[in-house]
Amino acid sequence: MIRFYNARILTMEEPLNVITGELWTDGEKIAYIGDSPAEKPAFEREIDVNGNLLMPSFKNAHTHSAMTFLRSFAEDVPLQTWLFEKVFPYEDRLTAEDVYAFDRLAILEYLAAGTTAFFDMYFYPESTVQAAIESGIRAVLCGSVSGTAKDVERLEDQFRRYRNAHPRVSYRLGFHAEYTSDESLHREIAKLAQAEKEPVYTHISETRSEHDGCIERHGASPAQYFESIGMWEYGGGGFHGVWFDQADRAVFQRNGLWMVSCPCSNAKLASGIAPIKEYLQEGVNLALGTDGAASNNALDPFREMYLGTVLQKLRTMDAAAIPAAAMLKAATVGSARAMGLHDCDVLAEGKQADLILIDLHAANLQPLHHIPESLVLSGDRSNVKMTMCAGKILYEDGVYHIGASPEEILADTETRIKRLTE
Repeated sequence: MIRFYNARILTMEEPLNVITGELWTDGEKIAYIGDSPAEKPAFEREIDVNGNLLMPSFKNAHTHSAMTFLRSFAEDVPLQTWLFEKVFPYEDRLTAEDVYAFDRLAILEYLAAGTTAFFDMYFYPESTVQAAIESGIRAVLCGSVSGTAKDVERLEDQFRRYRNAHPRVSYRLGFHAEYTSDESLHREIAKLAQAEKEPVYTHISETRSEHDGCIERHGASPAQYFESIGMWEYGGGGFHGVWFDQADRAVFQRNGLWMVSCPCSNAKLASGIAPIKEYLQEGVNLALGTDGAASNNALDPFREMYLGTVLQKLRTMDAAAIPAAAMLKAATVGSARAMGLHDCDVLAEGKQADLILIDLHAANLQPLHHIPESLVLSGDRSNVKMTMCAGKILYEDGVYHIGASPEEILADTETRIKRLTE
């Protein structure tokens, strides 16, 4: 057991109040939250939090983790050029060993920023599974198939192989996007989802051209088209949703779907600003992701929360467009639930011990007027002192406990990047 005491605690349960007390973990779960009792069990470690903040860890609800190898490689071009001319040709060179190495690089970044789970859509899922298991982090794999109906066999095979691969690893049905696949694939995935009673996830309405192209091909927007073929009978969601109108948002609201917004990636690629204010007002479930490091370029939840908040103010010309705390909820509770990690969403007794320790004594977080809002509008990744996943401390004060040193990981990736991009 581990005891954290003299702590401020933000459980992320409603209402979002910061309490004082202590938190105990027992194995992979939270055993106690409350005042200091007179009688205590024996602990293997006791940590004086010194007035700092314990809160749920961040969950990155949309990633292509191994794209760390293309960080800062293809800059200053729009999405379609970036994807088809700068990304796909180099991804064709990747091996399973490359993906494993670049996933480990991403995991260093995730943990240092307080992220304990990532929703990953990429090639060679066996490599991501290996990297996640070895490091101690959580991974939810998302199907990434494109093409035609015959490619659904690969999706089904991966789903059955990895859905219960490990207590910290799971798999969700998914495909790349409407514009990289045809109707036969979409209908077969809908049938698979109905047969398995599973949710489905995909990139959706990320750019205006993608959105309008679907209307030309199918007579409906992506959201309305996918609903019409029964794809979301058992839930799921979409990544980006920049070009959603009210009818599209209504599809997500009535089907209980998750919209995973990626503000930094959408801004960098000039895809647009998602209507997050309307998502929240109209009852659409909201989560946050970074997308890949090639289009962001960081895997940093603090940047997503800040930019997601202030861009809504600018888009609507309304300084009160959305509460900053709503973005904190999206990055923690919302993202966990979007990924199916319902035991990792808030801090509560019996939940998984996926939590972080924030340094509230840092100058950029002082004074402590409104802690949840301050984390969104003033916080940054340097404020993360410790990251715990399933009761194990994986990162603490700049030191990793993931089975490999940062130096080893960086040396490996440097060699591979040179081979792939030169």
